[in-house]
This record gives sequence, C-alpha cells and structure tokens, in this order.
Amino acid sequence: MKKIGFIGLGVMGRPMVQNLLQNGYTVSVYSRSKEKLSAFLAKTGVQWCESAGECAAGQDIVITMVGYPQDVEAVYFGTDGILQSAAPGAYLIDMTTTDPALSVRIATAGAKRKLHVLDAPVSGGETGAKAAALSIMVGGDKADFESCLPVLQAMGKNVQYMGKHGSGQQTKMANQIAIAGTLAGVCEALCYAQTAGLDATKTFDCISAGAAGSWQMQHLMPKMIAHDFSPGFFLKHFIKDMHIALQSDDLPVLQTVCRLAEQLESQGHGEDGTQVLIKYYRQKNGDTPASG
Repeated sequence: MKKIGFIGLGVMGRPMVQNLLQNGYTVSVYSRSKEKLSAFLAKTGVQWCESAGECAAGQDIVITMVGYPQDVEAVYFGTDGILQSAAPGAYLIDMTTTDPALSVRIATAGAKRKLHVLDAPVSGGETGAKAAALSIMVGGDKADFESCLPVLQAMGKNVQYMGKHGSGQQTKMANQIAIAGTLAGVCEALCYAQTAGLDATKTFDCISAGAAGSWQMQHLMPKMIAHDFSPGFFLKHFIKDMHIALQSDDLPVLQTVCRLAEQLESQGHGEDGTQVLIKYYRQKNGDTPASG
C-alpha cells in the first residue's frame, strides 16, 4: 500500500501530497492545470500523469481532492476515468466535499469492479493540510477504513470512521453548517466592536480566549482585521458545500449565510477566502478599508 495516485492539486491538495511523500509513499499526480504546478512538480519530483485514468492505473490507492460534484463525477465515471482504469483490489478515497448520494454511487460502481471505495472529506483548510492536522471523516466499509488508516493519518490528526458509504459526506455537511453560523457570528462581533469604537485587535485578544473562542475566530478574525482575503478555503467552494446541505433540510441560518456569500461571489469574491464574508457587513455599514 505504498503507491498512491493523487488527483487534484489545489490549495489543499499540494500540501497533502507533500505529507504523503514525507511519510514514504510514492505519489503520482494529475490535475487540470499543469502549467500552474511547475514549481510544485520540480520541488517534489512526483510523477505527472496526463489523465485521471493514467494516474489511477496500477496504484494501490487513488485519492481525489477536486472542486465540485461534477468534477468528482468526471474523474470517476468519465472516459479514461478512475473506475475504468484502477486495478481490481485498489482503494479509492474521495476526499472532496461532495454530494453524499454521489459517494454512494461511486461505492456501488466500484464494488462491481472489485474496488474498495471510501468517502473521506476533510476540515481544517490550508492550515490543517500543511500541518498534516486535518480532521478526516470517513464513510465506507470499516475493514477498508482500517486498511487505509495509515495513509489518512499521514494527512490528518483527527481521523474518524463515521459509518456506511456517504456518512463521511453527511458529517462534513454538519461541519459546514456549524462553520456558517460561527463565521457569520465572528463577522457580526467584529463589526459591532468597531462600530462601538473598540480596538479590533484588543477585542480579538479578549473574546477569542473566552467562551466565544472558535477555530473561525482564531484563524479568520485577524485576517478580517487586516483586510487579508487570501484563500485558505475558497468562498466559491463553501457556497457549493452549503448548497449540498440545503438540499434536504430546513436550515434558516445556513440559508442566510449562503445568500450573503452568493452576493459576494456575484461581486467577484468567489476565489477569496471565506473570511471575505466580513465585506458584506462592511458594505452594509458603509465602511472603507481604512476603517479596519
């Protein structure tokens, strides 16, 4: 179980590959934009493949970390895709956040080809990916989970088996629902403090250490204060996740946050980090960037 094909080299995919390499795995990679990866390929020396199918062929494990459900569908079910090319007995781990029903479809199709399929979405963003500290929530057969556990532990610190196929994705939806409310709360707290004339940094120091503290506050409020919207996790991908969660539940807070995020995406902020949500409140209050 040392040969891995890794498909999808975005903000999180690249450090995940580096962590696999540091743990002694041999990694071949494929992504849609080779021209953007020249420095990464030169630095790591990983084998570049020309398609998802080529990346999957002959591997012990195939990991996917792509953007949207349609991307997952394409790399698994498309011409020269993973399901067509992976060798019987291989393990397929989709770490994209995607539709739970799609995860079940992949597992069903994989079983017919004697492939072991897991859905294993992650939380922790670029920071967690770089530190190999991701939370990884896994659905599928428990025996397959146990076989792949060392690989997952090379990328994450909190690796949990959640149950049947699709359970990893369902857990990730719960995670994203909680993030949406917390992120909006951080934005509102910061805007309230600044409107009241408080020092933003001192306010952060006070409330982040108390009961209001959270990952979102600790990592994103300082970026909001600094007007740093560089992505650890793209707003456009968060909107995708929220749409998946909204398919089956009445979630009023999530609906509101999704609507605000879509408004920002329509203004060209889809490739900013999720902390860009603060811009909605600043625009509403008529604030300028100089106001902090």
